[in-house]
Amino acid sequence: MISPAENVRGDRIVLIAVTRDVNTAMGGCELTYLPRVTIDAGRALQQHEEYQRVLSSLGCEIVVVPTEPKLADSVFIEDTALVLDEIAVMCRPGAESRRPEVAGVEGVLQRYRALASIQPPGTLDGGDLLRIDKVIYAGLSTRSNRSGIEQLRSIVADYGYTVKMLETTKCLHLKSAVSMVAPGSLLINRDWIRASVFENLELIDVDKTEAHAANALLVAQHVIYPASFPRTMEKLVSRGISVVPVDILELQKAEGAVTCCSLVFTKGGDAGSCAG
Repeated sequence: MISPAENVRGDRIVLIAVTRDVNTAMGGCELTYLPRVTIDAGRALQQHEEYQRVLSSLGCEIVVVPTEPKLADSVFIEDTALVLDEIAVMCRPGAESRRPEVAGVEGVLQRYRALASIQPPGTLDGGDLLRIDKVIYAGLSTRSNRSGIEQLRSIVADYGYTVKMLETTKCLHLKSAVSMVAPGSLLINRDWIRASVFENLELIDVDKTEAHAANALLVAQHVIYPASFPRTMEKLVSRGISVVPVDILELQKAEGAVTCCSLVFTKGGDAGSCAG
């Protein structure tokens, strides 16, 4: 049985995982680097439900934001917000078709955090944001621009966070190229991101045959990870990392990954159990 997260005193940490169900319009999703192929919406729903069950098994309370007609990408809820201990920053997605997704998520997050918002002309996708303790790495990408990142820097400065901007290439989001898999350890595709930015951190390279394998979701000392990347998964396991594989093949066809499908944070604001 997988154990839920605990803090240094041994108290159980209450994790919230905000998710959004697969939309029937998913076949019309936004795509940037992948060719459009047929998505089996029924199978995508099954895979997402299993993903939610895994989050629950790791001690998360699942909160589901109702989906709305025509919001094809809304299952990828990560792009709508960055949830920190002290505040939630509502993003402004770079794809115009995705901006209506934010309102429904905002209505849920206001139960847990004070809110701030990225304003025009800024754009910012949550998938471009990697938080490691009090440092937020922000990807300058096709979806997130300088204005959005500078607004984020201004918002979080009062809470002691530093924002480091870096350019992404060949991939949709920063977290397509790098994600946290253990305290102080990152999984990375060096072909898609400048690795030297992550000084003093251990870097684990994806297998050369699995270019899209750098996205992993660290929750309660366990890593939720796509079953479609067995060679990279073996690397993680060999380092003593607890990996929980999930099948998200249909979601991957929509340029999605495991971090994309949830916003995971601690109910009381202690973020030691998950990485954003």
